[in-house]
Amino acid sequence: MDRLVSYRCALHCFSVANSNMAHRLGRPQEEIKIIFEKAYRPLDNGIGTVAKSSKTLLAWSSGKDSAWALRLLRLQGVEVGALLTTINQGADRVAMHGVRRSLLEAQAESAGVRLWPVPLPWPCTNDDYELRMAAACRQAVAEGFDSIAFGDLYLRDVRQYRERQLAGSGLQPLFPLWELPTGALAREMIAGGVRACICCLDSRVLDARFAGREFDTALLDELTGCPLGPVDPCGENGEFHTFAYDGPMFRAPIACERGETRDVGGFIYTDLIPCPASSR
Repeated sequence: MDRLVSYRCALHCFSVANSNMAHRLGRPQEEIKIIFEKAYRPLDNGIGTVAKSSKTLLAWSSGKDSAWALRLLRLQGVEVGALLTTINQGADRVAMHGVRRSLLEAQAESAGVRLWPVPLPWPCTNDDYELRMAAACRQAVAEGFDSIAFGDLYLRDVRQYRERQLAGSGLQPLFPLWELPTGALAREMIAGGVRACICCLDSRVLDARFAGREFDTALLDELTGCPLGPVDPCGENGEFHTFAYDGPMFRAPIACERGETRDVGGFIYTDLIPCPASSR
């Protein structure tokens, strides 16, 4: 179906189901309308002009936002050719999230997308990071990629940094989740089948008791009254990070169980351990 036709059909369906969706997510109808229109807008009206022949990298953190970005990109007909993930070489885990490489590889296999790991030294300076990422981007262009998508939500300084770094690289930055209201977005992810758990949190802004918690509506309800201050429902300010283990972007769940929880300089990590699917 033509993208514009499918977009108009979707808007018609939304007008019929708006009140039901708003009730299901527990959010005002107008907020749900914004979510829907931004998430399903035509490609040349929000995430940049993308040719039908485009080949896109997706910056993949292993968390819910990048997983949902994959979902939306696919819904809009964008070919995601690889998941680009930075790896802490010292720990052999996803940088910042602390997720084991084996679980990352399981995600890529279940998503049916090639994994492109970018190893980072530890400790890692900003110069180290930029050199490794620039090399990966050059290789991506050589392999025919022409865009890279990010799961950023609203931090404009982060977006501007990415745009500056990619200027002249041959890769167009895309932001499929940009400025979607995070409260409604979090609930829409959950309602849409995303299953994730907190793998890392910043104890300066979120109590350690949330470590390892399931990312669900009960968690969202509790986050609204955190004594340490406001917490974004999607953790966009670094309050927490997640590991996505199931959802419509995966062919099968990634089986894992929670292991030990450790405090590393105020960041609380919950070790997620791969396990056979039958033991979940």
